[in-house]
Formats: sequence, C-alpha cells, structure tokens
Amino acid sequence: MSGRITQNMMNSQLLTNLNSNMNRMNNLQNQMSTSRKINKPSDDPVGLSYSMRYRSELSSNDQYAKNVDGAISWLDYSDTMLGQAGSVLQRIRELTVNAANGTNPQDALKAVQSEVDQLSGQLVDIGNSQFNGKYVFNGELTDKVPYSKTTPEASVTDSGQINFQVGVGTQIPINVTGNQVFGDPSDNVFGVLKNLSTALSTGDQTTVSSLLGKLDERMEQVNNVRSDVGAKTNRVELVQNRLSDISINLQSLQSKTEDADMAEVITNIKTQENVYEASLSAGSKLIQPSLIDFLR
Repeated sequence: MSGRITQNMMNSQLLTNLNSNMNRMNNLQNQMSTSRKINKPSDDPVGLSYSMRYRSELSSNDQYAKNVDGAISWLDYSDTMLGQAGSVLQRIRELTVNAANGTNPQDALKAVQSEVDQLSGQLVDIGNSQFNGKYVFNGELTDKVPYSKTTPEASVTDSGQINFQVGVGTQIPINVTGNQVFGDPSDNVFGVLKNLSTALSTGDQTTVSSLLGKLDERMEQVNNVRSDVGAKTNRVELVQNRLSDISINLQSLQSKTEDADMAEVITNIKTQENVYEASLSAGSKLIQPSLIDFLR
C-alpha cells in the first residue's frame, strides 16, 4: 500500500531539487571563473591528493633546476678563467723559448723578465678569480683569497669540493681547486715562474731552457682540468634537459588533475540552466491554488 502524498511533501521535494540544481550551477560557475575543477577538497578528495603530490614534486624539481643553473654558471666561469690561464702560460712559453736560444743580450732578457713578471701577476689574479663574490679556486673556503700577491708560490689553498644537488641523492662536484690547476705549493706554476724570472735576471739561459719542461707540464695540467670542467658541464646540461622534461610531465599531470575542461564546463552550465528553468516551470504547476484563490 503506497503512502499518501501531500502537497507539503511535493513542495519540499521541489525545493530540494531546485537547491541541488543551484548547487550544481554554482560549482560549474566556480570552475568557469577559476578554470579549475578542484576549488575545495570536497570537489575531488582523491584528485586533490594527487595534485598536492604533483605540486610538491614540481617544487623540488624547480629547486634542482635552479641548482643546475647555478652549477652551469659556475662551470662556465671556471672554463673562462682556465682559458685565460692557458693563454697566459702559452705567452710565457713563447717568451721562454725566445729567451733560451742563447743569442739574446742581457737587455733583451731583462725585457722578457719584465713581461714574464707582468704575466705572472696576471696569473695570480686569475687564481684569485671571484664568481658572485666567491673565490672559485679555493675549495670550500670561498670567502678567503687563495693566492698571496707577494708569495703565491707559498700559498696553501683548500682542497674541498663544492657539491651541487641536482636530483634525489645526486650531487655533482662543480669546482676545481687551485692545486688541481696551478699545482701543489711544493711545485706550483708560481714557483716555476719565480725561478724563471730569477734566471732571466741573471742571464742563466741554461736554467731558462730547463724550465720549459716545467711550463709544459703546467700547461698540460691546465688543459686537463679544463677538459674535466667541460665533461662536467656536459653532464650537468644533460641533467638540465632531464629536469626540463620532468617539469613538463609534472605540469601536464597537474593540469589534467586540476584544470577544468572549459568547453565541457560551458556545455554543462547551459544544460543545468535548462534543467533549472524546467524545474521552475514544473514547480509552478505543482503548487495548487489555495482556498483563498477560490474566495477571490
């Protein structure tokens, strides 16, 4: 036996349905105005959890990308300084070859000595190069000058490595130390140049000639270090490309989870508007005339 349907029950159901239609229209309006289908946790609890995870991974990936940019800048600067050091040493070698031919008068050797001393000072300046206020050839002691202006041959530089984190559990050492580039204090390039200057000042062409081998060793070492810097740069650039691909993938996943399909939203809004208008029309027919209407 079916229950009795009263006018109040029909009115109540009508209002409930109208309210549901308005809620759906309100949600769709929010999606259209924000271009997002998740505007509050209740919209899609599962989707929200994925969205938060994507945002966290994107944040970490962006930080790694910034680290990679910093690493590439540091490596590029180091490469430039190593190139300058190689050019200085090449010029010193040319002067040494000319001075060692045994036919130069002392005045000529003095002139060569003067230029060698100037180039030695330039090499010290390269050894004390700074990038963003940090000394690049003093290991982890980036706030301290690695080479003394007066006695660079006796300077002791730090051998620590500066590591940049470019991924989860992935660190790359991006610095080269002064000892790697210019040699240990016991036999560095500054000591060789000091001996060369002394030999030129005294006209000791035999010593000048013997120092060519030392210069060649130092030049080869600079070139080897520069090759290592180039290899690190290539590796970091590969990491940079990978991080860029990961960022694009995460952004795509985030967009699929969060962003609303505007064409679908607009279609649904029109549909809900028609449903709402139809509900109002049907509701107006459900409301029966009252006794007062008949007494008029």
